[in-house]
Amino acid sequence: MRLPSLLFAVLCTGLLHAQQVAKLPADKSLPADEAGYPGEGALRRYDGYVKRWQQARTEWAAQVQQDQGAVVFLGDSITQGWGADFKKVFPGMKLANRGISGDTTRGMLLRLEEDVLSLNPSAIVMLLGTNDIEVGIEAEAIGRNCEKIIAAIKARHPAVPIVLCRMFPSSSEKKRPAGTIKRVNELYENSVRGDAQVTVVDTWTLFADAAGDAQKDYFPDLLHLNDSGYSLWGAALRPVFATLGFIDKEPDAFTPEPGFVSLFNGRDLTGWRFRATTPRKNPAPPKPGAPVVVDVKDAIAFEGKTESSDGRYRAINGRLVVVTPAEGRRIQQISTTQEFAGDFDLKLEFRATPNADSGVFIRGPQLQCRDYLLAGPYKELKKYRAQDWNELVVSVRGGVARAECNGELLTDNFAVPAAGPIGLEGDRGQMEYRRIRLKSVAP
Repeated sequence: MRLPSLLFAVLCTGLLHAQQVAKLPADKSLPADEAGYPGEGALRRYDGYVKRWQQARTEWAAQVQQDQGAVVFLGDSITQGWGADFKKVFPGMKLANRGISGDTTRGMLLRLEEDVLSLNPSAIVMLLGTNDIEVGIEAEAIGRNCEKIIAAIKARHPAVPIVLCRMFPSSSEKKRPAGTIKRVNELYENSVRGDAQVTVVDTWTLFADAAGDAQKDYFPDLLHLNDSGYSLWGAALRPVFATLGFIDKEPDAFTPEPGFVSLFNGRDLTGWRFRATTPRKNPAPPKPGAPVVVDVKDAIAFEGKTESSDGRYRAINGRLVVVTPAEGRRIQQISTTQEFAGDFDLKLEFRATPNADSGVFIRGPQLQCRDYLLAGPYKELKKYRAQDWNELVVSVRGGVARAECNGELLTDNFAVPAAGPIGLEGDRGQMEYRRIRLKSVAP
């Protein structure tokens, strides 16, 4: 029987630790050769990289105690480009930058224990692999190195959240063709499918142009981000950091307008029920102790509960969060236990991670509510705020709904039944909803 790839990597990592693996040089310099070290692919040897490896790692060794419990970013020059202050994009968070310009996945694997795991991180953000492609390391080898890194993290810190960013687009001009990047991203995602410890953020779609290459507005040299690019990457990560409890820690102080009734109390899922649906494709076998997903025919109400039975829907500080599915994609639906007839106005706010796909059900039919500019169907909106809060207003009159996003028309001819609940859906990526309220309107 063939073992799942990540489990195989975990076992291999354990065997490597059990055997005599060559130790890194005590002076933090790059090893003279690859013999005896885990991973695949030749280490880079150009002067700038060799010097940076030793200089940065020497500085970090002196900061191990002060960086304990930080959210650690592991990567190459793109991660290094955040600087020590992360461009002040994540105020209030304790952060540690462990990016080395020119690094490859094997280089990151070698230095993982000393540079990252020794910090007992509260979370690890990974962006890796672009330099492997440039030096000709095969996609499958890159994928295996990534698996070994994740396996080593899990062996040392079994519960630490891992945020895996999809490799950014670049260009064939940079010896990083779109097809190879897509293949590596596919390997990354397949290796963590079904693993709730890992959240995948679609930072490839966020930055890719129509041809799958880097957008020059964010990558002037088709490889490295400018300040606008870092701002966009930071915005993509903030909703995930909020769900992990690093930001947005205070309850949302909001009072509905006169005549409106809250459908979500902000504290728990009282008033909502869940109807489980089957995964789209190839879910991983359930782990021991994992919650059992009920049959699609069984409706469950979550009175007083802060999350659904599978952990997919969560009430966090006034936000109803639909977390990124471990399966990669999975349609899940939650709806109010109460049904609504007649005319009404529905208001809510939503925030989506890049390329997230979701929807709002108006008495049954689904109004697409997504990361509109990437996932559509309303890709030409002018007022949509990517990875930020947006207001959705739906007015039902005589069985027809009109919907606006931030005051911009989505549809004015959306037919709805005479009565039914209000529902929310999550398919891919993370979606958050808040301030969900409804006002009945006299005919």
